[in-house]
Amino acid sequence: MDLFFYIFAALFSVLNPIGAIPVFVGLTNGYNREELTKTSRWTAINVFIIMVVAYFIGEYVLRFFNISLEALRIAGGIIIANSGFGLLSGRVKKRKGINKKVEDEAQQKHAIALTPLAMPLLAGPGSISLLIAFHQEHNTLTAISIAIGAILAVALSIFLILNSAHYLVKYLGEAGIVAISRIVGFFVIAIGVQYIVNAILKIIENSHIIK
Repeated sequence: MDLFFYIFAALFSVLNPIGAIPVFVGLTNGYNREELTKTSRWTAINVFIIMVVAYFIGEYVLRFFNISLEALRIAGGIIIANSGFGLLSGRVKKRKGINKKVEDEAQQKHAIALTPLAMPLLAGPGSISLLIAFHQEHNTLTAISIAIGAILAVALSIFLILNSAHYLVKYLGEAGIVAISRIVGFFVIAIGVQYIVNAILKIIENSHIIK
């Protein structure tokens, strides 16, 4: 259970569905209850698929580009920590990775569940690098089952949060959402820093072994 909660907490913090609430509310303005539920459900499903694919295929991508796990950890740690700083300072972009053209097309087509919501708003480089690194370290059948369960739990959480987004905005207000995002941001920074520390320690350990 410790492993499950570790993966769940790390993914939930990095994906930060609470921080995505303002964007979701803006893009779904005018949707009825059925459309909101459908968009929330498909966003969660798309995030689940993207994360599972990254979890299983990421290792082969690293091999193809000849990228070491330590390099991935450092790069992922920087990205994760940077996202955390944005949340903590309250300067997180409300339309991260979403330009005006994409937003307009999404509004016209009512097909925002995959892009921009699932990717890049929720499932981004930070969560993908986190999953790849985890799979490299924990690749037993038990660990894989736990990881898939944690990913599924995160996807379910995303659905519940987005499906309640309009109510949360109504009761929490923008100030409440910003406050929660800043708390989450602190933990995101800690996760990113820990990734970098682990990578540096591993590099030092490997250098001593070689000597």
